[in-house]
Amino acid sequence: MPSSLTTTLPGLESRPGRPPVLELEPGTDTMSWPVQQRDALRAAVAEHGAVLVRGLGLRDSDDVAAVLRQLATGPAADKEAFALRETYSDGVYSSTAWPSNQPMCMHHELSYTQEFPGLMMFACLTAPTEGGATAVADSAAVLDDLPPALTERFEREGWLLTRSYNDEIGASVAEAFGTEDRVAVENYCRANAIEFAWQPDGGLRTRQLRSAVVRHPVTGMRCWFNQIAFLNEWTTAPEVREYLIDEYGADGLPFNTRYGNGDPLTEDTVQLINAVYETHTARQPWLAGDLLLVDNIRTAHSREPFEGPRDVVVAMADPVRLGDCSPTVEAAVR
Repeated sequence: MPSSLTTTLPGLESRPGRPPVLELEPGTDTMSWPVQQRDALRAAVAEHGAVLVRGLGLRDSDDVAAVLRQLATGPAADKEAFALRETYSDGVYSSTAWPSNQPMCMHHELSYTQEFPGLMMFACLTAPTEGGATAVADSAAVLDDLPPALTERFEREGWLLTRSYNDEIGASVAEAFGTEDRVAVENYCRANAIEFAWQPDGGLRTRQLRSAVVRHPVTGMRCWFNQIAFLNEWTTAPEVREYLIDEYGADGLPFNTRYGNGDPLTEDTVQLINAVYETHTARQPWLAGDLLLVDNIRTAHSREPFEGPRDVVVAMADPVRLGDCSPTVEAAVR
């Protein structure tokens, strides 16, 4: 993140290791402020990749929905979810259900889909007593710092996401696709370049090939845009990984990632990706009422382990199609 004051939004301060923060002055009309500063705020997000607004005093999901309407061009749908969320309103959701003692590593929201949110909004209604930051990382800088041989292979081959749906771990078929109707699920998969195979026990296994590197549709910036490390078996806690393999088998994990040609990733490779993310991570502890805006293509985000209650509402906006981001591989059923 830049370390100087921005000129696009007066008062926005950027410090090393933290996302840019704008603290609203006491007495600011927080109901009208998002409308009045929309263009400047959107410009700041485009410049920095993420902006934390402090002092809006957001209290509930209705407040978040109101800000979404004021700042975004439109909501984006949560499709092909890998874990449960509660839907509050169009484009506004609870945080993903995930153990509080386990990190959600850096990723770009829904980067395995054909259409994903261009803008993410995270609103803290209740701050945890310890930890729990929604950290961010500049994906262009991550791309530059990863070994060229690794990024060139991913650009050439893409990355492969494999999923095994069941009713015990992660989102079920009905929760991920919004229907239990097999024909509707199959039609969605065909329309979105997802291989599928129904299992004898009624479960579903899928494979989808996606680009690991894209160009930002507005700036043309090359970005490392994927969930290769986050959804890989080696990012999972060792005891959890061992349990899942014992329970479902190495080929039946709820989700896993590979090179685009199907070759498995080594533990060292996944750890390297996560280490580069950490080098470029910026974090700021949550305060109740905070709003973090994130350019979902330019900037990856994570959720760190926490203690105590934590209520962070997520809004997804400004849908973008993968085809508009100069993908390096064709998203097709193979």
